[in-house]
Amino acid sequence: MTKPAVLAIAAHPDDIEMLMAGTLLRLAERGWDLHYCNLANGCNGTTQYDREAIIRMRAEEGRAAAEQMGATFHPSICDDLGIFYDDASLRKVAAIVRRAKPRIVLTHAPVDYMEDHMNACRLALTAAFARGMPNFVTDPPEPPFASPVAVYHAQPYTHRDGLGRVVHPGLYVDVSDVVERKVELLALHKSQKDWLDESQGLDSYLQTLRDLDAECGRMSTLFQYAEGWRRHNPMGYGPADDDPLLEALPERAFPAPKQERAEF
Repeated sequence: MTKPAVLAIAAHPDDIEMLMAGTLLRLAERGWDLHYCNLANGCNGTTQYDREAIIRMRAEEGRAAAEQMGATFHPSICDDLGIFYDDASLRKVAAIVRRAKPRIVLTHAPVDYMEDHMNACRLALTAAFARGMPNFVTDPPEPPFASPVAVYHAQPYTHRDGLGRVVHPGLYVDVSDVVERKVELLALHKSQKDWLDESQGLDSYLQTLRDLDAECGRMSTLFQYAEGWRRHNPMGYGPADDDPLLEALPERAFPAPKQERAEF
C-alpha cells in the first residue's frame, strides 16, 4: 500500500525547520512520506561568503536536514528575492507537486512580512490546483494526477502579518516533545547564525524557534509548544470537508475555537 505523502514548500533554507518541521515529524510518526522543498537557494543569506559558496553550503545544510527527517529533498529553483509568481516558476513548482503526489501541501501564510514567503505560497497554491490539468505542461514534464490535495498555511513568521497584526491559527499541532528535534534540524543550517544575528537582531536563532512555538502553544491554551495551521479553501483541491491533517494526527492536532480563527 502506498504511503500518503506530505510536501512542504517553503521560500528559503531553514524556513521549513522554523515553521513546519514539527508537523512533518508528527506525520512521519504516523507513517507518512515526507517531501522537502525550499524554492530559493539561499544566495543572499550571508555577509561572509561569495555567491557560489553560500549556495553550495545552504544546499548541503538543507539536504542534511531533509535526510535527518527522512524526507525526499527537492532542489531549489531560483535565487533569494527571485521567487516570483510567473509562468516559468509555476511550471517548475507544479513539476515538484506532480512528482511528490502529496495528499497534504504545507506552505507559507498568504500574508507575511516578506514577498518571498508570500510568492512561495502563491506558487504552491496554483501548482497544487493545476495537479490534474493535462494541458498544463510542467518543467520538466510530469504526468498529472487527480486525487485530492489539502493545502495548509503555516503561521506567518512571529505570528504576525505584514502590518504587525497577530494571526491566530485554525488548527494547532502539538510539538512539545519534538521541539528539540526541530532545534537540532535548524542547527544544521550553520551558515545562518551570524547572518540572522546581524540582519534581524536575533541573539539566538535556535532560541527564537522555541520562543515562537511557545507563543503558539500559549495561543492554543492546550500545549507547551505548538505549530499553527490554516486550511486553505478546498474548492478545486478536494471535498468541502477535507481536513486530512486533523484526521492524520489524532490527539496531536486540535481545531481552534471558531471565534479565534483568523480571516485571510
